[in-house]
Amino acid sequence: MLVDSHCHLDRLNLEHHDNQLASAVKAATNAGVGAMLCVCISESNKNAVLEIAEQFPQIVASVGVHPCDVQGDPTSELALKQWADHPRVVALGETGLDYYHSKDFVSQQRESFARHLRVAGELGLPVIVHTRDAREDTLALISEHGNAESAGVLHCFTEDWSMARRAMDLNYYISISGIVTFKNAEALREVVKQVPLERLLVETDSPYLAPIPYRGKSNEPAYVRAVAEYIAELKGVSYATLVEVTGSNFFRLFSTALPLISAA
Repeated sequence: MLVDSHCHLDRLNLEHHDNQLASAVKAATNAGVGAMLCVCISESNKNAVLEIAEQFPQIVASVGVHPCDVQGDPTSELALKQWADHPRVVALGETGLDYYHSKDFVSQQRESFARHLRVAGELGLPVIVHTRDAREDTLALISEHGNAESAGVLHCFTEDWSMARRAMDLNYYISISGIVTFKNAEALREVVKQVPLERLLVETDSPYLAPIPYRGKSNEPAYVRAVAEYIAELKGVSYATLVEVTGSNFFRLFSTALPLISAA
């Protein structure tokens, strides 16, 4: 099954879908996308994300606080557990560290990330990790506070092979977005060639980072097919194989998602 493992459906540009999210979801289905994970970034959009997951049977949700949204929002471990106590929540996040955009409140990011990792470990849920310019701290916190059994994913991966390898050693998956298709992404392409298929996920991170040939447009889940097709060619496997393996990877990592999608 082709899965968009990371999208922000509450933020899609729906102008060419008659302002109807259902139209964008149908377009994804028509492109062969069988499941989507709608990702929360803060308390302010949590309810919107959960409502979308309730509305569409092929969509599951995460809950968490993005590292760029932690300032003034010390979400407690108890609150995270309460957020996660929803039947369509399959992960915690997006959480992590971003020293590129938000280096002024690094300590708050670290504390928030550690909380997410601890709660996820207690609940047996995987963690969706955003990391930028914070390789060593990201890996150190995962090692110290994470649960290797429930593990997680480094989403929209743009780091080097060393970080990918070390994350996989911690039982993490590597998710690749449309960035891999960009002209200046040769270093990322070399990393993707080395990551075993059994550790790969594909995503849009929509509405951001639309892949070629949609570059410059607002991204949406239907375009994950272009990402999958590109990676299949890059790794020298068939599109069908890439879809089968990455879909299996998704449901292995987000283990509570399959019954929800299957029951749809």
